Amino acid sequence: MRLHLLLLVVASLAAIALGACGDDAAVSEPGPPASPGAGLEHIHGLGVSGGTLFIATHTGLWTAPAGQSKPRRVGSSQQDIMGFSVIDEGRFIGSGHPGPGQTDLPPSLGLIESRDGGRMWTSVSLQGEADFHALESAGDYVYGVNSADGRMMASSDGGRSWEPRIPPAAVFGLTIDPRSSTHVVASTEQGVHSSLDAGETWRPLNLDLAGLLAWPAPESLYLVGGDGSVQVSADGGRGWKSVGSIGGQPAAFIADGSDLYAALADATVKRSTDGGRTWSVRAEP
Repeated sequence: MRLHLLLLVVASLAAIALGACGDDAAVSEPGPPASPGAGLEHIHGLGVSGGTLFIATHTGLWTAPAGQSKPRRVGSSQQDIMGFSVIDEGRFIGSGHPGPGQTDLPPSLGLIESRDGGRMWTSVSLQGEADFHALESAGDYVYGVNSADGRMMASSDGGRSWEPRIPPAAVFGLTIDPRSSTHVVASTEQGVHSSLDAGETWRPLNLDLAGLLAWPAPESLYLVGGDGSVQVSADGGRGWKSVGSIGGQPAAFIADGSDLYAALADATVKRSTDGGRTWSVRAEP
């Protein structure tokens, strides 16, 4: 029965991964570019900077400042931002595919960076070679799942150079221990696994779970499953407790301090301020 449930969750997350949050089991081809004037759709990543919610999508980067639920576009670019991570206030990294009119760029953008809140982006590395979907960073360490060739990769110098990693199975989600940038947890086709050495070696934590991950505090590692159920672990992923539900299939999942954010397939973003027990709409198209 537990295996059957895991397979259902894996199938659901695989569908998410192919269209949004990353899949290292299959080569990704960029979808059709967003049409001019396209609205917010297909959320791939979330981040919070300076109290403002940022939403990375198929049609570019959007923002919803505190107290506002209607997102607005950041800058004029409509590039397809697949991976997205906030480094510092106003400084982001990402990956994905060019937008309409960006004919001078290859299909895969590699790792890109913005230092002005997402208005302008510059190439950091692997342009034309990598399309990072799951993308996480802490300090100088950056981890990503490159859907262009199906590999997980790790960088210890802010994304300028990379080394391949071999996790136990295809990765759906990644998160980093808030105490150590070399301690990474991965949700895979074969459950949740942990690495203490930046992804070089792995050990299983729970073979019955799969989902998107967020780790805001040492005693609070969160996982949202393909059915929207939310679980929390107080011991780094060995034991888990069900706490609530986001009410649908997740497209992206992050933590910012004690707040949790989850994007749904319909491009609604929900927030929880009580550890995942209850959720309210933070932003909607």
